[in-house]
Amino acid sequence: MASHSSALPHRHDLITSLNTDHHRLGLNVFLFIVLAHWAEHVAQAVQIYVMGWPVPEARGVLGLPFPWLVTSEWMHYGYALLMLVGLIVLRKGFTGRALTWWTISLGIQVWHHFEHLLLLLQALTGVHLLGRPVPTSIIQLLVPRVELHLFYNAVVFVPMVVAMVLHRRPRPDEQARMNCSCATVPA
Repeated sequence: MASHSSALPHRHDLITSLNTDHHRLGLNVFLFIVLAHWAEHVAQAVQIYVMGWPVPEARGVLGLPFPWLVTSEWMHYGYALLMLVGLIVLRKGFTGRALTWWTISLGIQVWHHFEHLLLLLQALTGVHLLGRPVPTSIIQLLVPRVELHLFYNAVVFVPMVVAMVLHRRPRPDEQARMNCSCATVPA
């Protein structure tokens, strides 16, 4: 009979594997998800600023056939949570400068996640920040939502990519501490 304690080592083994033997695979899958989301925000910005579409009609690529994706606070929160979990789970595989940059990305995503949690809670309760007619995040009081989320995704993405590049090209002292085979330079 399996006990609850037997589930913990399996979870630990998965996280360990994602930060050692399968770190490159985990990073590549995570990067694919992040790029797909980033592409949606860029497509929406192009629809607004290049094609001149009104904001409600500019829904990215997937939002055109599935408009509820754009208005679903659950979907946006789910992605913010996925990003947060991915940054936390894959962090143990980094060392040195790459770890610093990954941690910067994680710190920014903590705030981004908080903003999405605030939006979700407003959508669920119907009580909006400062009596606004729609769910509104704190920084959205200063910056429109489309531009704000394009900015948030950029400021999380850039240090994440810097971390990945530095991780693939570590200094000898950083590579000596690595527990994965992500480095493209020989030890």
